[in-house]
Amino acid sequence: MFQKVLIANRGEIALRVHRACKELGVSTVAIHSTADTEALHVKLADESVCIGPPAPKDSYLNIPAIISAAEITNADAIHPGYGFLSENARFADIIAAHNITFIGPDAEHIRVMGDKISAKEAAGGAGIPLVPGSDGEVVSLEDAKKCAEKIGYPVLVKAASGGGGRGMKVAKTADHLAEALSTAKAEAKAAFGDDAVYIEKYLGRPRHIEIQIIADSHGNVVQLGERDCSLQRRHQKVLEEALSPALTPAERQEIGEIARAAIAKLGYLGAGTIEFLYENGRFYFIEMNTRLQVEHPITEQVTRIDLVREQIRIAAGMPLSFTQEDVSFRGHAIECRINAEDPKTFRPSPGEITYFHAPGGPGVRFDSAIYTGYKIPPYYDSMIGKLIVFADDRETCIKRLRRCLDELQLNGIDTTIPLFKDLIEQPDFLNGDYHIHWLEEWLGGADKQ
Repeated sequence: MFQKVLIANRGEIALRVHRACKELGVSTVAIHSTADTEALHVKLADESVCIGPPAPKDSYLNIPAIISAAEITNADAIHPGYGFLSENARFADIIAAHNITFIGPDAEHIRVMGDKISAKEAAGGAGIPLVPGSDGEVVSLEDAKKCAEKIGYPVLVKAASGGGGRGMKVAKTADHLAEALSTAKAEAKAAFGDDAVYIEKYLGRPRHIEIQIIADSHGNVVQLGERDCSLQRRHQKVLEEALSPALTPAERQEIGEIARAAIAKLGYLGAGTIEFLYENGRFYFIEMNTRLQVEHPITEQVTRIDLVREQIRIAAGMPLSFTQEDVSFRGHAIECRINAEDPKTFRPSPGEITYFHAPGGPGVRFDSAIYTGYKIPPYYDSMIGKLIVFADDRETCIKRLRRCLDELQLNGIDTTIPLFKDLIEQPDFLNGDYHIHWLEEWLGGADKQ
């Protein structure tokens, strides 16, 4: 096992990794920008190193500064968390070149899955069902027209690099294709430095289903069931559930085993998530995330498996502490992403938290690094906490979530707590009858009232 792990991240995920390390008897090093000097992960870590000014490019994305921090503290491993450099193959390569262990997959798998075109090719070759679309990059409008006519409108033009909804445009008819293509390429170039795009069939009202997998260096590959991440705004997940209210046990078993077999064939190492669109009983591959997901806690709740602990053990060369036969699913879990935003306009709301009280009781978990008096900086993602609720069944879980949202007190800033209070009262949510466009349609209707 490692002696010391440097955590190359901030906020709740940095604190989550710190806690897993401490429970394994491993010392931690927190890195931070000058804006995060008073952050909780900095206060709790065994050591901390300031690596630069607030801007991410000068701190949390500053690879030389992070490597230097690891070297001067004699850290023998680096955990990237999620976001920032977690899916940066160059970062993984540089870490390895400095004889430090990267707690994550091999750089080559990050590289392949980081490009959506090569990811589709790898997934298809491994037996994962794909959305009908172009064979690789679409270079010209003429190529785009041929592909769109073949698979049928509407189509989705997507950036090969990056994510988060940037570089994605829908062409409902042939008349919209030229604009969608040029806009997607321009957005992709601006956001990711790469204007390569491809085309997929646009599915009307699918659900977003993802399968959590984990694999060690001893040939063990396990799938840990699905999460339903269909409630999204601008392609950003807002609320997630495990297990999905839409899948039958047979569908759950089928897609889980497809994902597990594919990961084994690819020779993947560590934790990862295969994301699908699901419509009319069929699954279509979207992408693979070669890192820990924001929503990993709900899988931990229904499986009783600590994913971060297993990540660290795998990177240290140890086998998984369980087999596929040991995995069973119980109950239901829901996660709400609490953001420091106006609940109606979604405008960021940085500032000082004047009072904070977390909900408690059975089946309640609040993953966050905030505290009363903490000042939320304006430089980073607005998510400040994750409310995770677990119960024996979905109906009880929703009732528990309702109670916890009332108990959760955050004063001094605007938050999205009121949004969730309204959302979980909607009949479609209560019935589990929603899709990836549902939330935006509901928000649009709510805005007009």
